[in-house]
Amino acid sequence: MSAVKAAARPQEAGTAYEDDFYTWTQEQGARLRSGDLASLDLENLAEEIESLGRSEFNSLVSAWRVILLHMLKWDHQPERRTRSWTLSIAEQRAQATYVLKDNPGLKSRLDEALERAYHGARLGAAKETKLSLRRFPERCPYNREEMLTRPFPPDTTD
Repeated sequence: MSAVKAAARPQEAGTAYEDDFYTWTQEQGARLRSGDLASLDLENLAEEIESLGRSEFNSLVSAWRVILLHMLKWDHQPERRTRSWTLSIAEQRAQATYVLKDNPGLKSRLDEALERAYHGARLGAAKETKLSLRRFPERCPYNREEMLTRPFPPDTTD
C-alpha cells in the first residue's frame, strides 16, 4: 500500500477488508476487545463469522467423504485392500468426532453432511478404482452408525 493511499484514509477507518484481509482481521479483533464497536466493519464481520460456521460443516463433510471413499473401495475392490485405507478411516473418524464435539450445532445437519460426503466419495471411488460410476449406488449404502463404527481389520498389509 502506498504512503499516499495510507495517508488519505482516515486513521479510525483502518485497513479495508478488500486491501489486506490479515491486517483487517487484526484490527477488527483489537476493536472488539477494546469495545470500539462503532468502528467495526459489521457487514464483513458477519460474513466472516458465517464463513467460519460453513468451514466447520465442510470439515465434517470432508472427513466423512474420506471414510466413505475408503469404505466403497474396501467393498468394491477387496483384492486391493490396504492397511492405509484402514488407518485413514480411523483417522477421519477421529477427526469427525472432534468436529462434532466442538460444534454440537452441526447435529441438525448430519443428514445433509452425509449426502454431500457420499456424493464426493462416490465420484472419488469411481476415479480411484477405475470402476464405472454405475457400480456405486447413487444413494449412500451406509448409515451413519455403520460409517462410524464398522470394524476394519488393521492387519491388512500394504
